[in-house]
Amino acid sequence: MTGHDDRPRVTVERDGAVLLIGLDRPEKRNAADLRLLRELASAYGELHRDPALRVGVVHAHGEHFSAGLDLADIGPRVGPQGLDAVPEDGLDPWGVRGERCAKPVVVALKGVSFTLSIELALASEIAVASADARFAQLEVSRAILPFGGATLRFPARSGWGDAMRWMLTGDEFDAAEALRLGLVQEVVEVDPLPRALELARRIAEQAPLAVQATLRNARIAAAQGERAAAGALPGELAELMASEDARIGVEAFLRRERAEYLGR
Repeated sequence: MTGHDDRPRVTVERDGAVLLIGLDRPEKRNAADLRLLRELASAYGELHRDPALRVGVVHAHGEHFSAGLDLADIGPRVGPQGLDAVPEDGLDPWGVRGERCAKPVVVALKGVSFTLSIELALASEIAVASADARFAQLEVSRAILPFGGATLRFPARSGWGDAMRWMLTGDEFDAAEALRLGLVQEVVEVDPLPRALELARRIAEQAPLAVQATLRNARIAAAQGERAAAGALPGELAELMASEDARIGVEAFLRRERAEYLGR
């Protein structure tokens, strides 16, 4: 007989070209143990590999997005090379180690959204938060440092002083401050999932190769600078212009119809 604790920590559901990825450990406020991290990484791998999938939405079951790491489970597993939480079929959702997911991800944050929740928002393309969401980058309060990308991305996103204000104190802040900092792009009064899904479906309507090329070039600019991104633009544009989707887009424009893109 399977025990309650043996159930999956992450749900995966398809909504057309959108993959809904749900953190499902609500009894622990979705605190991430190794099983949850590995299942989440596998879901990102599925999103990355499957050409039928165009966008991911990460949400949470229960009242809270995530209280952060389950340190009782994770702590003993951290070695000199950090934490190995990505299985062979997976990708690091935080984009710190290895290849990043080629598809855009929208995150729906609510309730307690601590530590790795902020870092997942920083690693994603769009974040929507509920008005009652509470944030904290509180690793320093637990005698560790953020290792999911906050030290890399928080200062770049919000400015040095604002990032250090929250990372070095571990203080809690609200959704209005998260919006001001640029950690989230929209705040909604109720459950953020419907709005996150609406945005994901809107992205999924666009030409997927163009969406991925746009994301890829923007990441080059962020990681390597404007010159490197500019150098990659001509090749990216030529490849897109030769695609079947480019032909479909032109024909739909001439007919004043909505384009139905194929991803090739």
